[in-house]
Amino acid sequence: MDLPSLAVVLQAALSPNPAERKAAEQSLNQFQYTPQHLVRLLQIIVDNNCDMAVRQVASIHFKNFIAKNWAPLDPNEQQQILQGDKDMVRDHILVFVAQVPPLLRVQLGECLKTIIHADYPEQWPRLLDWVKHNLQDQQVYGALFVLRILARKYEFKSEEERTPVHRIVEETFPHLLNIFNRLVQIDKPALEVADLIKLICKIFWSSIYLEIPKQLLDPNVFNAWMILFLNVLERPVPLEGQPVDPELRKSWGWWKVKKWTVHILNRLYTRFGDLKLRNPENRAFAQMFQKSYAGKILACHLNLLGVIRVGGYLPDRVTNLILQYLSSSISKNSMYTLLQPQLDVLLFEIVFPLMCFNDNDQKLWEEDPHEYVRKGYDIIEDLYSPRTASMDFVSELVRKRGKENLQKFIQFIVEIFKRYDEAPIEYKPYRQKDGALLAVGALCDKLKQTEPYKSELEHMLMQHVFPEFRSPVGHLRAKAAWVAGQYAHINFSDQNNFRQALHSVVSGLRDPELPVRVDSVFALRSFVEACRDLNEIRPILPQLLDEIFKLMNEVENEDLVFTLETIVDKFGEEMAPYALGLCQNLAAAFWRCMNTAEADDEADDPGALAAVGCLRAISTILESVSRLPHLFVQIEPTLLPIMRRMLTTDGQEVFEEVLEIVSYMTFFSPTISLDMWSLWPLMIEALADWAIDFFPNILVPLDNYISRGTAHFLTCKEPDYQQSLWNMISSIMADKNLEDNDIEPAPKLIEVVFQNCRGQVDHWAEPYLRITVDRLRRTEKSRLKCLLVQVIANAVYYNAALTISILNKLCVTTEVFNLWFQLLQQVRKSGLRANFKREHDKKVCCLGLASLLALPGEQLAGEALGRVFRATLDLLVAYKDQVAGRSCKGGRG
Repeated sequence: MDLPSLAVVLQAALSPNPAERKAAEQSLNQFQYTPQHLVRLLQIIVDNNCDMAVRQVASIHFKNFIAKNWAPLDPNEQQQILQGDKDMVRDHILVFVAQVPPLLRVQLGECLKTIIHADYPEQWPRLLDWVKHNLQDQQVYGALFVLRILARKYEFKSEEERTPVHRIVEETFPHLLNIFNRLVQIDKPALEVADLIKLICKIFWSSIYLEIPKQLLDPNVFNAWMILFLNVLERPVPLEGQPVDPELRKSWGWWKVKKWTVHILNRLYTRFGDLKLRNPENRAFAQMFQKSYAGKILACHLNLLGVIRVGGYLPDRVTNLILQYLSSSISKNSMYTLLQPQLDVLLFEIVFPLMCFNDNDQKLWEEDPHEYVRKGYDIIEDLYSPRTASMDFVSELVRKRGKENLQKFIQFIVEIFKRYDEAPIEYKPYRQKDGALLAVGALCDKLKQTEPYKSELEHMLMQHVFPEFRSPVGHLRAKAAWVAGQYAHINFSDQNNFRQALHSVVSGLRDPELPVRVDSVFALRSFVEACRDLNEIRPILPQLLDEIFKLMNEVENEDLVFTLETIVDKFGEEMAPYALGLCQNLAAAFWRCMNTAEADDEADDPGALAAVGCLRAISTILESVSRLPHLFVQIEPTLLPIMRRMLTTDGQEVFEEVLEIVSYMTFFSPTISLDMWSLWPLMIEALADWAIDFFPNILVPLDNYISRGTAHFLTCKEPDYQQSLWNMISSIMADKNLEDNDIEPAPKLIEVVFQNCRGQVDHWAEPYLRITVDRLRRTEKSRLKCLLVQVIANAVYYNAALTISILNKLCVTTEVFNLWFQLLQQVRKSGLRANFKREHDKKVCCLGLASLLALPGEQLAGEALGRVFRATLDLLVAYKDQVAGRSCKGGRG
C-alpha cells in the first residue's frame, strides 16, 4: 500500500460509520506485514502536513505493531519485520522523536522503549554514539529523551545485567554535567529548561537507583553533581507561570524538577546515610556523604517545609518525601543534633497542622465521599500523602527519641483536648481535635506500652474519644470510630466502657455520612477480635451483616471484607444460617469489583484488591461450615459462575483464591456434582497454557476429584478424565525446560491414581512407569528423585507382579531398586535420615517394599529379598518412632 492510500485508510479508521471503520481496520491488518508498511506509518506520523488525527491513529498502530512483533516472545516464531525495515525505523525514529508534538512523542517513546529493550546493545551498537553526539549538538532534548529510555532499561536490573550502565555513564555523564551546569546558570529560565533538567534528573535516578556507578564514586565528580542538585533544591520555584489549579500546579515543570531532585537526594541518603555499610569502598563514600552533604540536604529540606508554615505552596509528594528524609534522620545522632534546634517548630507548627482535617478534606468529604474513602484507604495514596508522612514522622520520633519528645508531644495534644472542651460550641477547634485524635491513634503502640499513659488510656478514651461518636461534625465521628478501633484490645477495667464503645461503633454503621460508616466497619473488626463475650455481638449479628453488605454495595474496599472475614472466623459454625446469604452477597460484590477493575484497567485499582478479599472471605465461610456438607450443595450454584469464569485467563489475578474455593467445594461437598466436574478441563487447559506456577494449587482439587469421585473419573469417557490427566502429566514430566521444582505435583498425582484406583488402571501402569523412569534418569534434586521413587513404590503396592514385569521389560529393575536403597540409606552429618522424612513418605515406601515380600520366591532373588526385608524393617521402626514422637508432642507429622 503506497503512502497516499495508507493515509486514506487511516482517515477511514476515524470514520463515525462503523462499517467504514471496520473495513479500514481489516485493510490495515491485511497489509501490516508487507515490506515498508512500518516505514510508511512512521512517515505519516512525522509528516507535519498530515492531519493530526490521522497521525495519531498511525502512531497507535505503529506502537501496537512494534510491541507485538519487534521481538516475539517465542524465539522460534518467524520474524514479521524485515531487517531493512528495522534498520530504517531505528535510524529515523531517533531524529523525529523530539520533533513531533508531545501527543505523538508518547507513542514513539513507547516504541523506542520496546526497540531499545530488545536491541541494545547487540543489534543497535550505534545508539550510544548517536546520544553522545547529539548531547553536544542542537538535538539535546531528543538525546536526553532517548537516554532516559536507555537508562530505564537497567533501572531494576541485577548487578550482572547492569554492566552496560557503566559505559553509558562513562560516555554520557560528563556531557550531562556540562548541560546541567549551563541550564542552572540561565537567568530567568523558560519552562523548557525545566523539562531538560527533569530529564537529566530522571536519567541520574535510573542510573543510581540500585547501585551507584563507580564513575560517580569519584569525590570530585560526585561533588560537581551535588553542587547542582543542592542549587536546584535551594532555588525558589519561579512564581511567574505557575498554574492556579492545584492539580495542574503539582505537575508543572519546575515543581517536577524539585520533586525529582528531592527523590534523588533521598535515595542517596537511604543508600549512604548509614555508616554501617559492609562494602569498605562504599563505607568511605558514605562517610564523605554524611559529612559533606547529609546536613546540607536537611537544612534545604527544612527551609522548603518552612513555606508551609507561612501558608505557602508545596506539592504533597515533595512534602511527603521531605518528611521521609527527616524521619530517616531521627535515629542518626549527627543529624538529630542538627534537627533538634528546629524540632519544636517543625513538630507543632508544620507536622501537626498537616495531620489536621483541612479545606481539601472538607471539599472532598462534601462533594465526593466515595473518593474521600478511597484516598483514605489506598496504600498508593499513602506514598503521596503529607498526612501519612507526618504520622510516620511523629511515630518514629517517639519510638527513637521518646525520652525527650513523647511527654512534650502528649502535653501538646492534651492542651488541644482542653481548649476544645472549654470552647463554646460555635468556636470549637474541630479540625485541631481531628488532628489530635489522629495523633493519639497513630501513637497507640507506644502509648499501650508506656507508663503513665498506659494506665490512663481508658480514661482518655472515655473523656476525649467516645464523646465524639455524638459529634455534630462528621469527620470527628469517623475519627472517633477509627481511634476506638486502635484501642479496642486494651484491658478495660470496666467492661461497660468496652460495651459502650462497641455499641457506638455499631451505631456508626448507620451514620448518614459514608466515611463514618466505613471507618466504623473498620473499627468493628478490632472490637470483634477483642470481644471476650460473643454474647455482646450475637444478638445483633444479622443486623451487622446487613449493614456491612449495604456498605459493600456502596464502596469497594478490602477492609470491609476483612471485617466480614473476622466475624465469620470468630463465630465459626454459628455462621451456618447465614452462609448461603453471605456467599451470595460476596459473589455479587466480587462481580461488581471485577467489573470496576476491568473498566478502570488499573493494576492498583481498589476494586481488584477488594475482589481478592471477597474470594478470601468466601473461603473463610466455606472453612467455617466445613462440617456441614449439605450447605455446600446450596452454595454451589452461587459460586459456580465465578469458578467457571475465573479458571480461564480472565482470572489470572485471582487464580490462587479461586483454586482454594474449588478445593473446598470438591473436598467438603457430599459428592462432586457433574457441574463441578466441568471445571476439570479448565484447570488442565490453564496448566498447559499459562498456569504452571499454580501447579501445586491445582494439585489439590485434582486430587479431590480422583480420590472422592473415583467412579466418575474411571468410567466417564466424554470427557475422558484419565486420558486428559495422562496428556497433562506426560507433557509436563517430559518437558526439558521445566525445573525439577515445577514438576513436583506431577508424581504426586500419579500416586493419587495408583492409591485410589487399585486394580482398575492396569493399562496406565506401564505408561506412567515409563515417564517416571525417564524423568528419574535426568533429575538432579533428591527431593524430586524421592517423589519419583515413591511413584514406583505406589505402583508396586498397586500391583507388585505387574510393576516388576514392566520394570524388567524396560530393563531398569536393578537400576531403580539400587537408587531406591541408596536414597533410603543416605544420612546427613547429624546422622538423621536425608530422604523420605515425612510419615507419608515412609509409609508409602513400607507398603511398596512389603508388597515385594509377598511375591513368589522366583520373582525375588534371595539377596534382593534380604535387602528388601532389612529396608522394610528399618523403615517400619523409623515410622513407629516418628508416630510415637508426634503423639508425645500432640502435633501432626
